[in-house]
Amino acid sequence: MSPPPGIELALHDVGVRFGGLVALDDVSLRVPPGRIVGVIGPNGAGKTTLFNVVCGFVAPTSGSLTLDGQPFRPRPHRLTRLGIARTLQGVGLFPGLTVCENVMAGAQHAARAGFAAALFGLPRSDRDERRLRAEALDLLTELGVARHAAAAPATLPYAVRKRVALARALIARPRLLLLDEPAGGLSTEDITELAHLIRALPDRADDACSIMLVEHHMDLVMTVCHQIVVLDFGRVIATGTPEQIRDDPLVTEAYLGADVPAEATGTGVGS
Repeated sequence: MSPPPGIELALHDVGVRFGGLVALDDVSLRVPPGRIVGVIGPNGAGKTTLFNVVCGFVAPTSGSLTLDGQPFRPRPHRLTRLGIARTLQGVGLFPGLTVCENVMAGAQHAARAGFAAALFGLPRSDRDERRLRAEALDLLTELGVARHAAAAPATLPYAVRKRVALARALIARPRLLLLDEPAGGLSTEDITELAHLIRALPDRADDACSIMLVEHHMDLVMTVCHQIVVLDFGRVIATGTPEQIRDDPLVTEAYLGADVPAEATGTGVGS
């Protein structure tokens, strides 16, 4: 039997402090190979800090991370070489490049030609560019926005730019994809279409990946995730399937401020 697609990310008792502020407190979670794990929580719960820890923008003050069981010390500039790609809360596209060129930029780390060949315009560089352009167009077609390949990003609707940003992450052929609020700013119809795209990613024929999704749109999370981790005030208060999370009283309290029976406090699904 072939191994499952993607790679496993794990956080072990990760803590982050900014002076006297505790942003994350003993957070542990797993993103198994080929699975979609969502991280949710109310504003200020620590979701952005968690994402920044995994991306290497914030160093944990305690705990550790592993990637496929090996120690993992994230550095933003090394992520793609480890098989990790990410999207940002905004689209982060380069205004001076076309849509197709923006997607190609996501694969430059894998270009075979190297700097010297590109600098002197050698034939190997031309072949590399043609290959990357073809891959970019294939991804834009897969995501339904190929007709915009020659357009400037600023001329396009926000939902289209979001898909271009996703294509730029996917062209790196990641085994672990980190999505930071991919539904932010999208309409209900756009979120529904995005859910179909995300659900299909772990099953892509040659480029399947694991996914960690940080999001506040509950409809998207409940639709696409195999497992959900809920943060509140920097701590994990629940872990489980979408059905389990939906019925968890601690999650209801965190989001709605509802009264929770005394026997429910101090526990969470899967804790």
